[in-house]
Amino acid sequence: MTQTARPYLPFTRPSIDETTIAGVAEVLRSGWITSGPQVREFEAQLSAWCGGRPVRALNSGTAALEIGLALAGIGRGDEVITSPLTWVGTANVIVRAGARPVFVDIDPVTRNIDLARLEAAIGPATRMLLPVDLAGLPVERAALYAIARRHGLRVLEDAAQSFGASSGAVPIGAAGDLIAFSFHAAKNLTTAEGGCLVMNNAEEARQCELWRLQGVERFADGTLDATLPGGKSNMTDVAARLGIGQLARLPEFTARRRALARRYLQRFDRSLGCELPVADFTQSNWHMFQIVLPAGTDRGAFLRGMQAAGIGVGVHYPPVHLLTLYRNLGHAPGEFPIAERIGAGTVTLPLFPDMLDADVDRVCEAVTTVLRTP
Repeated sequence: MTQTARPYLPFTRPSIDETTIAGVAEVLRSGWITSGPQVREFEAQLSAWCGGRPVRALNSGTAALEIGLALAGIGRGDEVITSPLTWVGTANVIVRAGARPVFVDIDPVTRNIDLARLEAAIGPATRMLLPVDLAGLPVERAALYAIARRHGLRVLEDAAQSFGASSGAVPIGAAGDLIAFSFHAAKNLTTAEGGCLVMNNAEEARQCELWRLQGVERFADGTLDATLPGGKSNMTDVAARLGIGQLARLPEFTARRRALARRYLQRFDRSLGCELPVADFTQSNWHMFQIVLPAGTDRGAFLRGMQAAGIGVGVHYPPVHLLTLYRNLGHAPGEFPIAERIGAGTVTLPLFPDMLDADVDRVCEAVTTVLRTP
């Protein structure tokens, strides 16, 4: 008798309920599908989530970072300190702004930028700190902002992966300077593609509106003016309605992710020698469950073995400074050894709210089998 193959388990999948699908259909039928009432409602709900701070919805987390840099006046000759272990977009926006990214190695436990090393990287051209909350575990905000205040620096938080997380019991986005969130399809809250920027005051919000739509301001008499070289990064009402449905379920999503992560840590075979993520069940939103494979492991072979077992895994991320663009800017292997070691061995295991406990058990069993197979 042939054994039935188990269904493929992706490393992530969005959880979209029928109520939200019906809401999106209503928007499509309404005839108003670009930026309109749904975007305004989504922004109001995001603002409430962020303690009443001004929030503007955008078409990507990348746009949120770009506009955040623009609002802070970052440009040619400036330096922005960030982590080398992140999606390349974090550094790309700095380069496109005409500034120079300055990398600081990571903490081997949290895998976030090492705040103990950060201050030594601050120089006369430093204008901003751009920390990254890798896998949904926040950089410790109190220590981060203490450094920023001592040196008079702006902060742009790359919180693309940490919506729904907190630091010191304060939700990410409810305090701080500028905060960029992503609502990409793989994120804990998705609008398919999208993001938002949390700001400090009404004037920054007004400037953000100009930057997101060609710098154009319209007047009651029908005329318009453009006062800055804005782009095209507005969110659609279709995406916003999806986000509204997702936001209502975010506490449920976060609780389930934490339960799944706890099960991973309980069931994982620690004799394999993998490095596991920090067991944080109060601050992290568990955007990803990442392990670092034992030294000497052929990661490509591991990925193929997991794929053969019907399990999707990801690689997040290769260190930015080792990519060709950044080597051409003068970076070289050996500069940030902790990020390089972890980046070379990291794999992301499946984690999303619709997973079953049995799925976690299946992944753990497959990891053990693949790593123990010669």
